[in-house]
Amino acid sequence: MKHLPWLLLAACISTAQAADTPAPRREGIVVDLNADASRFAPNDLARATAFIELSDATPGALAKKVNAVIQSSLAAAKPYSSVKVRSGNTSTYPVYGKNGRTIESWRMRSELLLESKDQAALSELLGKLQTQMAVGQLTLEPSEDAARDAENAAITDAIAAFNARAKIVAASLGGNWRVLHMNVNNTSGMPPPRPMMRAKVAMAEAAMADMPVEAGESRVSVNISGRIEIDRR
Repeated sequence: MKHLPWLLLAACISTAQAADTPAPRREGIVVDLNADASRFAPNDLARATAFIELSDATPGALAKKVNAVIQSSLAAAKPYSSVKVRSGNTSTYPVYGKNGRTIESWRMRSELLLESKDQAALSELLGKLQTQMAVGQLTLEPSEDAARDAENAAITDAIAAFNARAKIVAASLGGNWRVLHMNVNNTSGMPPPRPMMRAKVAMAEAAMADMPVEAGESRVSVNISGRIEIDRR
């Protein structure tokens, strides 16, 4: 009998601990879901490559000719403050004769890279540059800001679509749902370059015409993949 108070106290402590211990949570049904959405972003950024490619008997004389064209083109581009212009690749290589051993001449190619959101100014400048240079390619694509805005809107749409699917699945199984994890992926690809001209120096009488540019739009796509748990209690 002398141990009875201690036994009663131990029983009370065990009962209190049992009351504080949460009941084990029942595992729900885990479901993997995917949702996609896309928005269009304006191709508000234009990039172009203009190049000069000449030949001469000696590398020194050739370099002078090419450099003179580059300097003249840079001067023509200077008034167009909305167009960013920087030097591209420059390469010089020998041209061999029929025997493959004797160097008959040298050939040099030098590029200017142009970039602008002001497509009208870029079009006008390219028309002027074609008096001395050829245009290798013109790429039209969304700027970082335009692509980000379209992507953010697509993310909102994709999450809404994901939630709508989750609600349908949960309602079909007769339970509540919660997100366990979610991945957001940009599935867009950059538009391919648009080749505009691959020729020798354009004819002077046609070169002053503005190069036509039609911007259009690019699709920005987002994929949402995730896992939800459905509690059927």
